[in-house]
Amino acid sequence: MSSATEVNVSTGEANPYTPSVAADPIPFYDALRSHCPVATMEGMLGAGVYIISRYEDVRWALKHPEIFSSDLVAVDIGQDRPLIPLQIDPPEHAKYRRVIDPTLGPHEMAPLEDEIRMRVNEVIDQFVADGQVDAHAQFSVPLPGRVFLQMTGLPLEDLDLLLNWKDEIIRPGGGLLPPEEATPRRRAAGADLYGYFADVLKDRAENPGTDLLSRFFGTEVDGREMSNDEMLDICYLFILGGLDTVTSTLDCSLAYLAQNPQYRAALVQDPSLIPAAVEELLRFHTPVMQILRVLKQPTELHGVKMNTGDTVLLMLGAADTDPDEFGETAGEYCIDREVNRHLAFGGGPHRCLGSHLARLELRVALEEWHRRIPEYEITEGFELAYSPGIREVEKLPLEFKPLKLNPGV
Repeated sequence: MSSATEVNVSTGEANPYTPSVAADPIPFYDALRSHCPVATMEGMLGAGVYIISRYEDVRWALKHPEIFSSDLVAVDIGQDRPLIPLQIDPPEHAKYRRVIDPTLGPHEMAPLEDEIRMRVNEVIDQFVADGQVDAHAQFSVPLPGRVFLQMTGLPLEDLDLLLNWKDEIIRPGGGLLPPEEATPRRRAAGADLYGYFADVLKDRAENPGTDLLSRFFGTEVDGREMSNDEMLDICYLFILGGLDTVTSTLDCSLAYLAQNPQYRAALVQDPSLIPAAVEELLRFHTPVMQILRVLKQPTELHGVKMNTGDTVLLMLGAADTDPDEFGETAGEYCIDREVNRHLAFGGGPHRCLGSHLARLELRVALEEWHRRIPEYEITEGFELAYSPGIREVEKLPLEFKPLKLNPGV
């Protein structure tokens, strides 16, 4: 079934949270923009839930948090308080960004490249001689986890524990459980995660180091030091961002390149194309398909009246494939795209904190993968399954010519 059928043109209703949309979102995006630029999810999530899909509309909404609020978004992902700075609007939002941004800026990320390259090769070493790999479980998941643990000074042996909590919070039961089953699992995982970081922060206060978490101590927000609860809320968000979205992007990227050998070969022949490929893959396979906002005031868009308190899904994936912004090749992979103002990292004041780290990880991962595994394909007959909302591949079996260990630099 085509994912375009998830848009009811006659009623303006749409549902992005289906396996068919996750597997093939482009037809769904096209139908939204063309026929229902402001669609409704009435009958699915209740009244007052809208989907905005055109690039200029989504970009405008991202730039106006005074209308499209983040701090009013009542999404229970196991947290006790609003996540900092994701669920806080300006001007309070800016106070936290001034503290956190310098720790994750391009200047701070650049020195990590050699270490990340070493981590990538450590992961590849585990399977390169086998000739086959579940690239999701054995590459896309452990790689960003190892990088995150390195940056935060957390022990490598805790990775599986953190990944389990992250999955229980973001997609309990694979992301398809009804709310009455998903909510208690999220809350239990959230409580465990808070407890874990409470112990970590206590240790950092007594034994400070040079890691990212140690830098929280002594930093000031609006002329005062951050409270323990504020640091806990930032740690909670770091786990969700640091251990999930890079995984999703790597999954989608390797799956696409495995199915399109001409594009894969181009990166092998000319690795200088990889930075542009990263941007195009982020655009074309926008991993976070949509983000939520809540209206602070009545708004009308394309003749649709939305009220204060209504929930809005800003469909980033649809915006990133809008021909009005990206031309006639918007629905295609185009590595020589001259202008690529994609919204995969969001936009406006809430633009993703970790975008510089994510770009670095993705570039180095694709460079080293294609240096060591230049030819690969999906196991014959296997059908990929993608999770809704955040497009993660549940299993990605790849086959390639077995290679002797050849660690990178």
